[in-house]
Parts: sequence; structure tokens; C-alpha cells
Amino acid sequence: MEFFKYKQPIDFMGKSKIAMAVSIILILASYAILATKGLNYGIDFAGGTIVQVKYDTKAPIKAMREKLQADKLFDGASISEFGSPDEVVIRMKTSSASVAKDIGDVARAALQGTGNFTIRRVDIVGPKVGSELKEKGLMALFLSIAAILVYVAFRFEWRFAVASIAALVHDVSIAMGAVALFQIDVNLDVLAAILTLLGYSLNDTIIVFDRIREGITKSKKANLTEIINESITRTLARTTLTSLTTFFVVFTLFMFGGEIIHAFAFTLLVGIIVGTYSSVFVASPLLILFGFDVKNYHAKLAEKAKREAEKNRMREQFESGVM
Repeated sequence: MEFFKYKQPIDFMGKSKIAMAVSIILILASYAILATKGLNYGIDFAGGTIVQVKYDTKAPIKAMREKLQADKLFDGASISEFGSPDEVVIRMKTSSASVAKDIGDVARAALQGTGNFTIRRVDIVGPKVGSELKEKGLMALFLSIAAILVYVAFRFEWRFAVASIAALVHDVSIAMGAVALFQIDVNLDVLAAILTLLGYSLNDTIIVFDRIREGITKSKKANLTEIINESITRTLARTTLTSLTTFFVVFTLFMFGGEIIHAFAFTLLVGIIVGTYSSVFVASPLLILFGFDVKNYHAKLAEKAKREAEKNRMREQFESGVM
């Protein structure tokens, strides 16, 4: 079903210089934020302990802080609401002393007198395990990007592959800049969101590239800019509907999914916006910047068709016994 119809191609490439300038500013700003504020690594990567506590009524956070300050085990611990006012999480750094004790029992004893509560969850990740998780997470990210580069280069052409990787770097950089700006805890769920973003953004870019390649193959025009404008215009309805429906689903998770999925949903929200934008205003203009030549591409297609026809002719002669 086609909801949007356009009689004339939209001049996306005419606005590409402004869009690229905006992208460069956002990327530089993201790197500046990452360099100054840095990422707020959660216990999955930095190591630490989380104690989730649920009260019968609103959690007395002030009284909890006063009680915990009396125990050296909770030095530097932070207390924050977890989805609702009656539920909180206590975050603290892991130490050799804390690992040797039952943190749930220690927290239960320390919080006596603050009201009726139950210890819902205790998670402990050692610094060594956190470091290994961080290393393996980065390895998964780089391997994904390398696999994408090989796949796109094989399916299309090296300029398409480099343009798609540049768009993915653009998306991940801005998403991580937003995570650093709002000091979202970087745990395995954020890494999962980044890997999901890679797949989503690549899928959107591949669909645009597929239509551009189809336009190059079928069109008699030699002007790449015109072909790209026509191709993106023809995919605009699909891109808009897909991006909006995905955005609304993730936004619902962000608003009502609770604290446990907040970081994942936030990262994906930013990723969906910049991923849709980059498919049109980053990946596509880079094809022009890299000097993709329509005439040369047509010549390669003609040569390939000629070789294929020659192979078929020789195969037919061999099967008929003429050779």
C-alpha cells in the first residue's frame, strides 16, 4: 500500500551539504562529550554490586542513606528509584570484603528501622569479569562492522560498502554521545541496543542502496545525483512508515517498560532517528563524494553480460557436440 505519492523527485542531494555539516557537528560534539564526561559504565563492565529493595510504601531514600553510611561496606553507594517510588536500587563498587559476605543479609541488617521491605535482587560482578565482558562486547561490535563491510562489498561495490560503514559509524557515534550526555549506565543492554542499531541502520541503508542500484541499472541517465534523488523518493514511503512504527514501539518501551529496559530503549530511540537520517543524508551523498561513475558501472555490466553470453554459447556448443 502506497500512502505517499510524489510526481517529481525530491532534491535530497541538494540539501546534502547542509545535512553533512550537521552530521559532522553532531559527531564532533559526541566525541567531545565522550572525552569530557566519558561513559558511565555499569556493573556489567566496571564491576560492582546492585541490591534491589522494595518497600510497602514510598521508599525513605534519605533514611536509607543515613543507615548505609554507618557501614563502610556501603561507602560511595548510590540509591535511586527503580521504576516506582516504593522500589529502589543500591549501587556500589565491589570489594574483596563484599564478595565474601552475603550482601543481601548485610543490606537487610543495615536498613533495619527504615520500614517494611524485602530484598528483591542482589547482583555482583567482579572487576575481572566486567573487564572481560567489556572486551568481548567491543570485539562483537568490531566483528559485526567487519562482517557488514564484507557483505556489502560483495553484494554491491566497494564504494557502497565504505559509505554504509561510514553511516554506521555516524549512527553509533551520535548514539554513544547521547548515552554519555545523559549518563546512562552502559551495561550489556546498551551493547545489545548498539548491535540492534547496526542491524536496523544497515537494513535501511541496504534498501536505499538496492533502489539506487536498480535506478543506475535501468535508467539511461548518467547523472548520479538525479538517480539518487529518484531512488530515495521512491523508498520514502517505506522508510517513513517503517521508521515511525519502530519508533512508536520503542518509545512505548521507553515510557512504560520500566527502569530495567530504560537504557536499551533510550539508545534505540536515538539510533532509529539518526539511522533513518543517515541512510538518506550520509550514506547516499558519500557515493557521489567517492566518485561513483554511472558510465563505468554500465560498462562493467555490459562486459559482465558479454562474458556470461559467451559462457552460455560455449556451453551450448559443448552440449551439442560442435566443439
